[in-house]
Amino acid sequence: MDTAYKRIVVVGGGAAGWMAATALATALPACTVELVESEEIGIVGVGEATFPSIRHFHRLAGIDEAEFLRATNGTYKLGIEFRDWRVRGESYFHTFGDFGDLTGPDALWGHFRRVGDAGLGTLGEQCLSSVMASQGRFQGLASEENQPFNYAYHFDAALYAGFLRALALKRGVRRTEGRIVDAARRADGGVASLKLADGRELAGDLFIDCSGFASLLLGRTLDEPFADFSHWLPVDRAWAVPSEPSGPALTPYTRATALEAGWAWRIPLRNRVGNGHVFASRYLDEERAREQLLAQLDGPALAEPRLLRFTTGHRQRCWVHNVVGLGLASGFLEPLESTSIFLIQSGLGNLIPLLQKGRPTTAEVGGYNAGMARQFERIRDFIILHYCLTARRDGELWRHMASMELPETLAYKIHAWRQAGVLHQYQWEGFDANSWLAIHAGMGHWPERADPELAELPRDEALRALRQRRETIAALVAAMPTHDAYLRRMLAR
Repeated sequence: MDTAYKRIVVVGGGAAGWMAATALATALPACTVELVESEEIGIVGVGEATFPSIRHFHRLAGIDEAEFLRATNGTYKLGIEFRDWRVRGESYFHTFGDFGDLTGPDALWGHFRRVGDAGLGTLGEQCLSSVMASQGRFQGLASEENQPFNYAYHFDAALYAGFLRALALKRGVRRTEGRIVDAARRADGGVASLKLADGRELAGDLFIDCSGFASLLLGRTLDEPFADFSHWLPVDRAWAVPSEPSGPALTPYTRATALEAGWAWRIPLRNRVGNGHVFASRYLDEERAREQLLAQLDGPALAEPRLLRFTTGHRQRCWVHNVVGLGLASGFLEPLESTSIFLIQSGLGNLIPLLQKGRPTTAEVGGYNAGMARQFERIRDFIILHYCLTARRDGELWRHMASMELPETLAYKIHAWRQAGVLHQYQWEGFDANSWLAIHAGMGHWPERADPELAELPRDEALRALRQRRETIAALVAAMPTHDAYLRRMLAR
């Protein structure tokens, strides 16, 4: 369908820019899409873990999974293993699978708690993808309908941007090499054109700001205020470094290990391991954080660690006049749950239907901004949940996070769970009730009282059903290939 916007200019490359260019060219074939980027500037390029929604983006963009994995040194991701978050020495798994019924008399978690210590292990053993991850197994889905689990990917972010660039160029996107030095404004306050360092000017009807932390248009030109989340999420630095693969075979999950004043990530790719240390500089100096990261590596570092400085939060409005911010240009949440690319995709998913209908109304732009702000807040709350339930008191960060006043939206959700076992869901949630349950259960945070309806099923029947589910899952996983073997088969396709 034609659109009132005839010429869209994407500012900046990287994953955000080329995802935007690919999606816009695919959905708006009558519109001219041009992307301007500078090889001098480069990209942040450390985000290598994703959220399952990326598979939906790939389906809409017509991306073949095997081709994508080959091009990006990709692997599969079934969730995230959290080490030392509740207390040192304990771990739990945030799965992309499900825990059966979550409410009413058939709530699986409720029966699991009710039968007590009956040799059932952890709640994770009642979830297919959690068991797959623990045993290093993987099997692709035969069908997207009634899928028993979900999955995402690990990949090289720089290679992913290059992969999407080639795809976007084939679909008619124009690429301009150049460094932006200024932006001309329209009479209504919007952006009329961009001025490049060599004197060229690029005009557009709509500008998609994917310029990273610089936020050239949304932040610098339009001066859109920033909603700061640092009070609740005080981490503001990250060291990142790749290392040689070492140790066990490729694991189909990300690992997040809690440290003195933050946490370290481990992301396995086929050719290397991505590592990073996210920390709060008010509680730990940069050099000490660097040392802690290097001490976490499984193999020799392949480069010097790179330091990133950031503030958690988002621009109060992501769409101002004729500028839409995506990716780091619109906001940043620490990568604990790999949501950066999810937020890019969500922004595009909300934007494109409006563009397909024509030039959006003021109310529609307001709705877009309200929705994106809520999504940042919902994900913020989910990340805080990992910190606020901790029993650790061995560092200033952990003591602060365990005692701080929570956002009202999160406090209500925790109260609903603690008092009545209700996994309350708001509109614009980034994570479903299964994800919230995985964190609550992993942190040993259970309701103070059970729903009386759960007691209507005899305990022996509940125990028998749980044992049967666990045995069925164990048999399914035992028949699956290892993650390595499945990857080799997929890549040879």
